[in-house]
Amino acid sequence: MSLQIYNTESRQKQEFKPIVPGKVGIYVCGVTVYDFCHIGHARVMVVFDTVVRQLRALGLDVKYVRNITDIDDKIIKRALENKESVQSLTERFIDAMHEDEAALNVLRPDEEPRATDYIDAIKTMVKTLIDKGHAYAADNGDVYFKVTSFESYGRLSGKKQEDLEAGARVEINPHKQNPMDFVLWKASKQDEPAWDSEWGDGRPGWHIECSAMSEQCLGEHLDIHGGGMDLQFPHHENEIAQSECAHGGQHYVNTWMHVGFVRVDDEKMSKSLNNFFTIREVLKDYHPEVIRYFLLSSHYRSPLNYSQENLQAAKTNLARLYTALEAQAPGLVAKDTEFETRFNAAMEDDFNTPLAISVLFELVKEVNKTKQADLVALLQSLANRLGLLMQTPEDFFKGTAGEALDGLSDADIEALIAERAQARQDKNWARSDQIRDQLLADGVELLDSAQGTSWRRQ
Repeated sequence: MSLQIYNTESRQKQEFKPIVPGKVGIYVCGVTVYDFCHIGHARVMVVFDTVVRQLRALGLDVKYVRNITDIDDKIIKRALENKESVQSLTERFIDAMHEDEAALNVLRPDEEPRATDYIDAIKTMVKTLIDKGHAYAADNGDVYFKVTSFESYGRLSGKKQEDLEAGARVEINPHKQNPMDFVLWKASKQDEPAWDSEWGDGRPGWHIECSAMSEQCLGEHLDIHGGGMDLQFPHHENEIAQSECAHGGQHYVNTWMHVGFVRVDDEKMSKSLNNFFTIREVLKDYHPEVIRYFLLSSHYRSPLNYSQENLQAAKTNLARLYTALEAQAPGLVAKDTEFETRFNAAMEDDFNTPLAISVLFELVKEVNKTKQADLVALLQSLANRLGLLMQTPEDFFKGTAGEALDGLSDADIEALIAERAQARQDKNWARSDQIRDQLLADGVELLDSAQGTSWRRQ
């Protein structure tokens, strides 16, 4: 089966054909680093990490670029509120982002360009757009893109220019020729970071950053461009206009991929509703792989409902997968099985992770029935393609990473197990049972065998 990907621009699944056979360039809009990453960011990170893993599993040479926006109105505002420099703020939250993605087993992109490192490229693109009649410098030092100069503006989102203008709820800006024109270069205010340019001291607008960085890292024509659903308009729409006008009409992106929204208890996630969760907040209560499993449990284009019930279900289901790994030590990976064929078919059908996960559970039934070492190895190998089953069952069930232990440490548990062993040796069955019940109340299950007593967090 050939790889099919849903293209937002064409609104249908299409066979994926790389621009250069065997190679893939993928650009994903990353985080604006002024705060900790939230669960919506986590979904985009995990989805495209899984996409890249699958593309590489198909034997493709992938160059994955995910940018960092490190200059922006929100960043400047937060730095002023904190009475710290923009650089101090952004470095702190970039480090936090890297910690969060490492916890979720998200591989680093091949390149992670920062907007402030590409100012010269941004200024060059702005000048090109002015020279070609697609942009203009206003008398206040701003430079704007002329939306009416790009006939197909709105084709990604399906919006028409006349409808956008008629329904535009934008503040009247006397410096714009048209209300829908958007800023490419912003004149700096006092005490703001600024770079010199022929239009005056200023900084780049948000949209132009990605057009310039994607060109520098991957060229004028991209195989795949992705991000959250909220970026489809106006950010990605504006990227298309800038890039295609700057490059003489060269088609910008072959395949646009957009990740669905995360909702919280079926409501939109927002700070105003007090239902806003950062990755590190969720990591206090759930193992990182549980969160990753949850994020992949719905198709990436569908809305995902964040709830305690859904996270608990993810925890239970992932535990079933890990339990199957205990059936037999892995051997050589089984080849040419129906399980692998169906798993690949699911992933090649627009990265259908829920269907791929259902195949893993069918494989679990076979593993539990046959205890075949090669099927155990296959289960782990296929799950690894989703970034799952990356630990030993023992480490996972002990919950050594990410869980809120709220009480007993591993050392505490081992000490109680040792005390219980002594009580059993002394035939003090009441104390032995008391320790087992105490541990069980704290969410720790004991497993007695001829080899001794092991344990797992429930």
